[in-house]
Amino acid sequence: MSQSNQSFPLIGLFTGKVVQNYGITTAMAKQPVSGRVFLSETGLVGDECAEPKFHGGTERALHQYPQEHYAFWQQQYPERTWPSPGMGENLSTRGMLEENVRIGDQYQWGEAIIEISQPRSPCFKVNHRWDVPGFSEVMQTTGKCGWLYRVIQTGEVSAAAPLVLIRPGEARFNVKQVLDWYFNDPMNPEKLRELQACQALSKSWKSTIEKRLTTGELENWQFRLNGKPSV
Repeated sequence: MSQSNQSFPLIGLFTGKVVQNYGITTAMAKQPVSGRVFLSETGLVGDECAEPKFHGGTERALHQYPQEHYAFWQQQYPERTWPSPGMGENLSTRGMLEENVRIGDQYQWGEAIIEISQPRSPCFKVNHRWDVPGFSEVMQTTGKCGWLYRVIQTGEVSAAAPLVLIRPGEARFNVKQVLDWYFNDPMNPEKLRELQACQALSKSWKSTIEKRLTTGELENWQFRLNGKPSV
C-alpha cells in the first residue's frame, strides 16, 4: 500500500502531435521529451489531443501507463512487438499499478502537483494502433488501462523528476477496484453509490454513474470500443 512521500522515478516522459497514423487521426505516436517542460492545467506543452470531447481537458491532462503491462501484452499477442509509449501515455513508470494507486492520490512532480482523477477508458483507436481487433475490450476487461490526472499546481516538470506521493487517496478507491466496479459490474447500484462517494473521481465519470442510477440503463459502449455505432 502506498504511503506518503513514496517516490517513483519515471522511465519516460512523452508528448505527441495529432497526425494521420495507423489509419486514424491520433496523437498516440508520442516521442520522448528531454529537459524541462511546462505542465499547464490541460497538459504538457507540445502535447496534442485528437478528440477533445473524449480525451484531454483539465481532468484528463496526463495519461500514465505501467511499463509492466507491456510484458503481459507481449505474452497475449506474441506476434506483435510492444514498446512504450505504445498506449499513447505521457508518463511511463515501474512499481505503480492499478492495484496500488488510488483515485485522489496527489504527487509532487517537479514544480507541479498532479492528482489521479480516473482510470483511462480504452477506445477503438488502440485497436488500430496495434492492429488487434477487439483489443480495447480486452484492455477494459483486464483492467490494464492506466489512469489519468488533473493538475492541481502547474509548473515545470521533467523525466528526471520523480513522482513523490504527498497525499494518498482512499484505499477503497484504488484504480483497479474503480475500473472493476465501473466496467465489469456496471449496473450494480451498491457499487455505483460507493463510486459516487469518491470525491476525487472525475466529473465525467460521476455524471455517467448518476445517469446509470437514474435511468437504470447502461450507456452504449460500441462506438468508444469499436468505432462503430450499434446496429
